[in-house]
Amino acid sequence: MSEYAGLVSIAESIAREAGALLREYYHRGVTAEFKGDVDIVTEADRASEKLIVGRLNAELPTHGIYGEEGTRTGLDAEYRWYVDPLDGTTNFAHGFPVFAVVLGCEKRTPGLAANEDGEMVAGVIYDPLRDEMFSTARGEGAFLNGKPIHVSKAPLLQESLIATGFPSQKRHESPNVHFYQEFTLRSHGVRRAGAAAIDLAYVACGRLEGYWEFQLNPWDTSAGYLLVEEAGGRITHFDGSKFTLDSREVLATNGNIHGEIQQLFVDMFAGKNLEPIPTPAEFAARRAKLA
Repeated sequence: MSEYAGLVSIAESIAREAGALLREYYHRGVTAEFKGDVDIVTEADRASEKLIVGRLNAELPTHGIYGEEGTRTGLDAEYRWYVDPLDGTTNFAHGFPVFAVVLGCEKRTPGLAANEDGEMVAGVIYDPLRDEMFSTARGEGAFLNGKPIHVSKAPLLQESLIATGFPSQKRHESPNVHFYQEFTLRSHGVRRAGAAAIDLAYVACGRLEGYWEFQLNPWDTSAGYLLVEEAGGRITHFDGSKFTLDSREVLATNGNIHGEIQQLFVDMFAGKNLEPIPTPAEFAARRAKLA
């Protein structure tokens, strides 16, 4: 077993433990509180991060940890784990069954600046309700419950099912609703599951052809970043430049539709080739013609 595969094995074990904990909280209900306008934190979130941090410290004591719920230890270490103990917190708090445990490992060379990325080398995304473990190690492919996965072969956006997300806070300031309109008109459909890591995992295994979102964090994308690449897909900024963990935007696709979506972003930012929003009367007229 390679060094990176060994890290995946440890991460899988920890993610399963955290997932079992989340299932218990989910089935008996949790006490939710608000740390922002609609940004929900739960007991389960904190309990899951505590479990993960404890297990990582026990198994990999020289590794650093960067957790969503505030854990910041050993950040100058050679290896750093990005931890989302409960991706899809709002879903979880409302009983909507889409959430995951996320662990992504970054290898950082000596002297690397704090704002520079190392290399993602291992990652897991675990959906405890479906018992689906997405895992990857650099150079060794991507897997779902131990079986190899690959991105979809769909060649065009119009044949593609894609996904996006919206920020928990200040949604009125997000331009994404305008992008949602245009993608809906040009694709086979747009889904919004409410868990970024799940969306990236679904691109990797071919359930989705693409995914875009604004305002994400390193713990949201760390494992999915590597998973998509190892499954044969592509992940970048909207303009096609190299994706970075501190990116406030992400575009992940099967590769085939990447250029088409990039051009759509160019057009949308420039206000070109945009479809007008039809009125209810125009919708009714279109449906009458198809009847």
